[in-house]
Amino acid sequence: QVQLVESGGGLVQAGGSLRLSCAASRSVSGFNAMGWYRQAPGKQRELVASRTLGGSTNYADSVKGRFTISRDNAKNTVYLQMNSLKPEDTAVYYCNARMRINIARIDDYWGQGTQVTVSS
Repeated sequence: QVQLVESGGGLVQAGGSLRLSCAASRSVSGFNAMGWYRQAPGKQRELVASRTLGGSTNYADSVKGRFTISRDNAKNTVYLQMNSLKPEDTAVYYCNARMRINIARIDDYWGQGTQVTVSS
C-alpha cells in the first residue's frame, strides 16, 4: 500500500510563497506520474501541476509562471513551490501518485490533503 503525506500548507498573505511537500512511502521513481490537485469549497477537485516519470510537466493555466513542481528521488518526495500566491489559490491541496499496472489498469493514490489559505 502506498502512503502519501503532504505538509507545508498554512496561512500566507497575497503575494507570498509556500512550498508543499509530499513524502511517499516508496520510491517516487516507481510512479508513472505524480501531481498536485486542489479543491476549494464548493468546487470540484482540479489539477494544479503534474510531472511524469520522464520529466514532462503540466500546469493549470491559472498557476503557470507562479508554481513549480519538482521531485527529489533520494527523499522520495515531490514538491510544489508556490509563489505570488493569490486569494483564489486558497484550497485543500492533495498529492497524487499514478501507477500504471497494466494496459487496462491505472492505480491512483492520494494524500490526506493540506490546507492553503491566502489572505488578501
